[in-house]
Amino acid sequence: MGAIIGTIIFGAVIGVLARIVLPGKQAYGWIVTVVLGIGGALIGYWLSSVLGVRDTPGIDWIRWIISVAAAAVLSFAFTAITKRGKATDRA
Repeated sequence: MGAIIGTIIFGAVIGVLARIVLPGKQAYGWIVTVVLGIGGALIGYWLSSVLGVRDTPGIDWIRWIISVAAAAVLSFAFTAITKRGKATDRA
């Protein structure tokens, strides 16, 4: 249970950092932010292991940076997909 709560908290932090990195306003709420953050964290951890990033004592800055970048890409994609869907509804 602690791992699930930790993942949610970590995802929330990563999601918020990804929203800060992206320019402009993202038109979605905090639940989507957490979900995209969790997705970015999972992708970031997977990518860092593929790239050969080893465990380091203290904070793993490289994993955090990769996770935030992955969450930013997911956020950008989510925004692009949902905007495109709304634009076609009006036409």
